[in-house]
Amino acid sequence: MSNQTDKRALLRLLNIKKPIIQAPMAGVSTPALAAAVSNAGGLGSLGVGAMNAEGARKIIRETRALTGKPFNINVFCHSPAAADEAVDRQWLNWLAPLFEKYGAKPPASLSEIYTSFVADPAMLEVFLDEKPAIVSFHFGLPPSEVIADLRKAGIRLLASATNLKEAAQVAAAGADAIVAQGIEAGGHRGIFDTDAFDDRLGTFALTRLLVKEFDLPVIAAGGIMDGAGIAAALALGAQAAQLGTAFVACPETSIDEGYRRAMLGAPARQTTFTAAISGRIARSMVNSFTELGDDARSPKPPVYPVAYDAGKALHAAAKAKGEFGYGAQWAGQAAALARSLPAAELFAQLESELQDAVRQLQQFAG
Repeated sequence: MSNQTDKRALLRLLNIKKPIIQAPMAGVSTPALAAAVSNAGGLGSLGVGAMNAEGARKIIRETRALTGKPFNINVFCHSPAAADEAVDRQWLNWLAPLFEKYGAKPPASLSEIYTSFVADPAMLEVFLDEKPAIVSFHFGLPPSEVIADLRKAGIRLLASATNLKEAAQVAAAGADAIVAQGIEAGGHRGIFDTDAFDDRLGTFALTRLLVKEFDLPVIAAGGIMDGAGIAAALALGAQAAQLGTAFVACPETSIDEGYRRAMLGAPARQTTFTAAISGRIARSMVNSFTELGDDARSPKPPVYPVAYDAGKALHAAAKAKGEFGYGAQWAGQAAALARSLPAAELFAQLESELQDAVRQLQQFAG
């Protein structure tokens, strides 16, 4: 299959009508959001990387109760954390004054709060039992035998890549499509090896490179917020666009009021990378936690997801006192274009904008 010769191959493969995919967004996306996007003709997604197996089973079934259309389930494939008590203790000591400021005490110790899919046979069993139409991978790939089991169950597979080397691994593993995650994307950077050099390729450059290099369909992701952005991605050869930040302000998401205010206000105009919140590089709106991580005195945070154990505890303590600035307020570079619309309405608006953009391109071409 060549994504350059068959522009609708991915839509047929995923059994969707529109080239619009809602990003999984663990901790943000909900069954209501995913179902609304799938019911509109796109592909809704749910992130279960922060859940255990039974939690994943529950939301798969909840989503199926809301839609008969395909939807995507996303998992994290990071290397399991190697504990370092000295690093953990130094980080907790650094955060202690903030916990005290908000009338709380830091955790006595930190733990690996999320189990990677590469070490979670229970999650695999849920997928083989429930057979979601699509499973996608972030941070890397699971073992080949796991991929074989999922494919044997009739599940379509997507995987994110941030460069050509990762995309080659995705193609060799037998995935059905590559998600090209550009540097503009909100949330966690999907690099496979956190110690390797990051090419930091933008969405459009990465998309075009992957389209030219591989026969697999390419899904562009990162900084795409409206129909014009979708049209641009398609013009570069992507067969679909994946939007995350564009959907964050929808009422169907699970974000708190502070995150919502920031997304629809001035904070959305400035994003930055930080590892302070979770232990892994992620793009967030600038807030109190990102500024804490930028402090020159800040020690190295614990590894992902151990640092998240401290981050979530600090956010809970501050939030209880009315301060929302220590939350994981993930957002892409174009977050200021976010709209607070029900997901179905936003999807219809994106589709209308896409059609308008295509017509304008045709006029220029004519």
